[in-house]
Amino acid sequence: MKAAMIEICNGVVICRDTLEFRFSPSSGPGGQNVNKVSTRVTVLLDVAGSKSFSAEQKKRIRSRLSTRINKDGVLRVVCQKYRTQKANRQEVVERLTELLNCALKRKPVRKKTKIPYAAKRKRIQEKKRRSILKRQRDKVGFQQD
Repeated sequence: MKAAMIEICNGVVICRDTLEFRFSPSSGPGGQNVNKVSTRVTVLLDVAGSKSFSAEQKKRIRSRLSTRINKDGVLRVVCQKYRTQKANRQEVVERLTELLNCALKRKPVRKKTKIPYAAKRKRIQEKKRRSILKRQRDKVGFQQD
């Protein structure tokens, strides 16, 4: 049987079998159900050992998701939003794909541009106007140039 694949972004795909799901009792509302059922879902993805990502992609994921990755290179995402394990499981996979998608996107390089002459002139005129306004507040005799 072919394992289910999860598409992250343009060409990057991870196998669902590489994800480790852990279940625990959830906090919050739910009545006595909270004490009986483990609805909180934690998903673990070994980024360091994954063959789905290139070395550059792993580096980018580690730097951008450093708060969610432990020292062994395992990414951890938790969900306890819903009262059912199934809904939390779907939500945690969606969050994981969204996080990885954002981490793998390349940020455009900023191109330095020259400040337009009109913008400089406007800034200096505003500074002069503020200066005059403050001088008018002074108790000493004011004479405008």
